[in-house]
Amino acid sequence: MDATQRWKDMVVREHAQSDSMRTEERPADSWANFAQNFRADPRRTDDPLVNYLREQVTEDQVVLDVGAGGGRIALPLALCSKQVVAVEPSPSMCRVLREVAQEFGVTNVEVVEEDWLSAKVDRADVALCAHVVYVIQEIGDFVRKLEEHADRVLAVMFQAPPQSQIYPLWEPIHGEPRLPLPSLPEFLEVLDEMGIEPEVEVVHTERNRGFEGMEEARTELARRLYVIEGTPEMERLEALLPQVLEEKDGRFAIKGSVPLEPRVVSWRTAR
Repeated sequence: MDATQRWKDMVVREHAQSDSMRTEERPADSWANFAQNFRADPRRTDDPLVNYLREQVTEDQVVLDVGAGGGRIALPLALCSKQVVAVEPSPSMCRVLREVAQEFGVTNVEVVEEDWLSAKVDRADVALCAHVVYVIQEIGDFVRKLEEHADRVLAVMFQAPPQSQIYPLWEPIHGEPRLPLPSLPEFLEVLDEMGIEPEVEVVHTERNRGFEGMEEARTELARRLYVIEGTPEMERLEALLPQVLEEKDGRFAIKGSVPLEPRVVSWRTAR
């Protein structure tokens, strides 16, 4: 199995496992209930990733942000570039992006409410894709289109899947190990297969995410593990929490979990 097929297989298997645990159909807009959480001041200076990315663009460049979400990166970059074209398929995320842009007077952002493989956009100087590729099945087509639309590509992702810190909880609760999404190692294999030689930079965020308390941990972990009230799975989760959580710097985190820090994978394209 080649790298792109292995990537697709991992995404398909992870999604199938997730769907088997759901009690309801997958929503048409999976971000509808969470989009407001992505509001952020585009002029903030305490975000290490945003600060790093600001240094990668110049005021005369057009930036293409693929999977722009609520604009947490697109809007800060708009303030230090000529224009940002934000491609985002989620209606709720696009709504947040537009609201925040209006609130902070950011006028040089064009929102394209489309899936990347369907979107029609002009070529840009820089194409950015932050924390998006994990769930993309057709990764080869996705990357190739990025290459065709920019002189330089920046792909931001963690060194492991975004939910990997809770993977060890799956088997005690559901009776089966969690099937992982692909992340940085698999992405580098895909790029190698495509003949792309990228640079990889680590952005140290020094953030202790965790949970404010046991109740928040219970609620959040139940949602991420597809556990609902009044079930044996919830009983197992509640019994497990005191064993797997530890308090550090006033917040609760899963014991032994490795902090996720973004990697910026970048390369210049052949024109």
